[in-house]
Amino acid sequence: MRKVVAALQAFRGIGKVTAMTIVAEVGQLSRFPTARQSMGYIGTLPSEHPSGETIRWGGITKTGNAHIRRIIIEVVWLQRHKQMLSQAVKLRQERLDPEIQEIALKAMHPLHDRYFRLTARGKSKQQVVTAVGRELLGFIWAIGILVERKNAA
Repeated sequence: MRKVVAALQAFRGIGKVTAMTIVAEVGQLSRFPTARQSMGYIGTLPSEHPSGETIRWGGITKTGNAHIRRIIIEVVWLQRHKQMLSQAVKLRQERLDPEIQEIALKAMHPLHDRYFRLTARGKSKQQVVTAVGRELLGFIWAIGILVERKNAA
């Protein structure tokens, strides 16, 4: 799990304590076949109200792990700032596999852009942060799967 913790620190806003919390609460990310299932475990998926042919979507379910949800929301608040990496994040990324670095850098721009796109549409800050957090969980799942598969091989 040490390698997964180190890999998660490639993201902006995720330090050692945050990465350790995610790994300790979730365990192996590979136990979820899809990113959507990991999002459901954490409780960031919207609730649905089906009636016949129609499905109405509501707020997030909140049935999952509240501790991880709170941690992820705290990380997302950093996505509203300028898209730059601190010196500490650059140093952490240098020690990692290039594939992990690529995923982390690929995540930075869409998360930042989505934050401002949803804000411009008039969404409340809480809704925006929750939506961006759900997207961040997908990137976290991708890195976790990549690292766990490389360790297993």
